[in-house]
Amino acid sequence: MRSIVPAIRSLAAYVSVALYVVLIGSPFVFLAIAIRNPAILYTVGRLGVRIGLLLSGITCHVEGSEHIQRRRAAVYAVNHASNVEPPVLFDALHELFPRLRILYKAELRNLPVLVRAFDLAGFVPLERGNPEQSLPAIDGAADALRAGNSFLIFPEGTRSRTGALLPFKKGGFIMALKAQAPVVPVAISGARNAMRKGSPIINPVQVCVRFGEPVETAGLTPDDRDKLIAAARLLDPIFDRQ
Repeated sequence: MRSIVPAIRSLAAYVSVALYVVLIGSPFVFLAIAIRNPAILYTVGRLGVRIGLLLSGITCHVEGSEHIQRRRAAVYAVNHASNVEPPVLFDALHELFPRLRILYKAELRNLPVLVRAFDLAGFVPLERGNPEQSLPAIDGAADALRAGNSFLIFPEGTRSRTGALLPFKKGGFIMALKAQAPVVPVAISGARNAMRKGSPIINPVQVCVRFGEPVETAGLTPDDRDKLIAAARLLDPIFDRQ
């Protein structure tokens, strides 16, 4: 019985969110394109996220919200062990809407409705292992940072199967250095228990999001990327190892 209930709740969440994207999301995507106003998509997207979290039984506790940079652009670097983390962080950073962008894997561009929303909102796709695509994309993201748009990144590049923190990819940190924007380390705990890699079942748990103190980049250059990565990993030691 304990395994059946999460499966039923997961199915309800998947079906409801899928219907929401098709029936509600699609019209608003086209409306946002027509009037060239991506702010609509953030409101619609957050509602869809909340529906999914509610139906699946995921609750979120936020600590360190005073470190959210509300008056300047920043890069929020988050550990990654579960598919639950992106929607949880999107909701947790709602105060930054509509000036929040996401650095995401280019494979997600196969999603027909969402890719239109991603493009309109200015989200930046990265093709891992393809410098001809990723280097110009990072330069474009740095320009968006300079224009006052914050970015959410998952620097491990993939989900950790064990919860242990994987090596960080450098792209997001080079972007921050080029724009002289601070990096805010963000740690999520509990998300791996909510949804393990390779499993479609979402377990009803509480997820904790902790924002660490920003790491300043003023005066640093792209040559300092390893130093910046080390500082971001050390500042907030509660990354998910569950």
